[in-house]
Amino acid sequence: MSRIKIFDTTLRDGEQSPGCSMNLKEKIEVAKCLERLKVDVIEAGFAISSPGDFESVSTIAKTVKDCTVASLARATAKDIDCAWDAVKMAADPRIHLFIATSPLHMEYKLKMTPDQVLERTAEMTARAKKYCSNIEFSCEDATRSDVDFLCRVVDTAIKNGATVINLPDTVGYTTPDEMRSLISTVMARVPGSDRVEFSVHCHNDLGMAVANSLAGVQGGARQIECTINGLGERAGNTALEEVVMAMRTRPDLFGEDTTRLDATQIARASRTVYSIIGQKAPLNKPIVGRNAFLHESGIHQHGVLANKKTYEILTPEAVGIRTANLVLGKHSGRHAFAAHIQGLGYELTDEELNSVFEEFKALCDKKKEVSDADIDALITHSATVSESDAEGYRLDWFAVQTTNFTTATSTVSLLLGEEKFQAVSLGDGPIDAAFQAIDSIVKPVRHTFDTFRIDSTSQGKDTMGDVRIKLLAEGRTFSGHGLSTDIFEASILAYLQALNRLGAWVEKQNAAEG
Repeated sequence: MSRIKIFDTTLRDGEQSPGCSMNLKEKIEVAKCLERLKVDVIEAGFAISSPGDFESVSTIAKTVKDCTVASLARATAKDIDCAWDAVKMAADPRIHLFIATSPLHMEYKLKMTPDQVLERTAEMTARAKKYCSNIEFSCEDATRSDVDFLCRVVDTAIKNGATVINLPDTVGYTTPDEMRSLISTVMARVPGSDRVEFSVHCHNDLGMAVANSLAGVQGGARQIECTINGLGERAGNTALEEVVMAMRTRPDLFGEDTTRLDATQIARASRTVYSIIGQKAPLNKPIVGRNAFLHESGIHQHGVLANKKTYEILTPEAVGIRTANLVLGKHSGRHAFAAHIQGLGYELTDEELNSVFEEFKALCDKKKEVSDADIDALITHSATVSESDAEGYRLDWFAVQTTNFTTATSTVSLLLGEEKFQAVSLGDGPIDAAFQAIDSIVKPVRHTFDTFRIDSTSQGKDTMGDVRIKLLAEGRTFSGHGLSTDIFEASILAYLQALNRLGAWVEKQNAAEG
């Protein structure tokens, strides 16, 4: 079987899932992870959807050198022109245009006749082709489309310059047998199919995205569209880590070296994305979940001790999960620290290394032993802190007083530039009191908490608290992340970061309106 390309849409379809929006620096960090993974195509965004999306697509296009960079575009002149403007500086730019082809979508969403869809397909594919040679055409809701009409649309797109044809299961409706048949049928019936690559883009509404994608490959598709951790609209997309490792584990069905992906980067990419969106992998998540390589049953443990292959079809090392956990401490030097994080798969600039090493040494003063998980948390957190975060309010100091029989009190001192502000507040608990004190200083716009979660970065009572906060305001989500061995401090840092991002967005909106 010929090589299968991996088209990653974490930064476009994945980011569309509620609560998973990212700022520019976070998107760049994810793009770097994807480049290290060696995905073939990064769909960097939907350029016309907002000025911010255009900026992120454009920046990623200029930054990434070892992958194709694509922007999504509706089959309209304005979308296609904008997409090209965003990706034209890429080493290998791609315009990815789409139009719906199912009767339901054509009638109720597009309000177009089949003939009008065919005409638009021809016109807009040709327009995109004038800009670059790498053109992907997607038939939205392909799995609920009439096959005869679908073949006509695909034929039209190929004749007008499409080089990749994507047949998406947009609403997660189909089954593996149907997907395999759809791909093979369209390829057999459309002249010129041998000159283009066919692609599958499957959603997970019925839990079959990975199975449907693999079936599409068996039907003749040579590109799989997927996301890190299966992020995406509704129930998500095909999970990159699952579909790739399924093919790697079954070379008898899919062939050796099916993709060019560096699977040892999977765990790191997964952790980075989960960290940015403020989530953790479900315990039983295939490949990257905490329990994916654990064995509790006595029968299983006995078998694994005798021969790991009895109950492990792949190893944790294959996806970059380190089972040997070297512990560093306060006497570890910068050189040893640099060598260790390089062994973890991180490539930091001197400036980034110096920053993380300072945080590491500060942590060593609070903890006797610092684990790989702690270092992962420090690096991931550092990589997603933007310059604008430092321009807002900063924590100077705080104090809390609480018992189980009195009302909690918190005093907070914040810095804004060189100015210092202090406030005291009561609350239902010490964190609530601290947040109310912060609110009395910052005076943020009205917001609600979408997420407030405290996790530990490692085992032991001296672990760091890893706090994730998401605020909802003005129909948008603003995230904050705090790390500290003191969970009150971590909570305050996370809340301040979220408020600063909310405040910066409000200022930007006011400036645009003014």
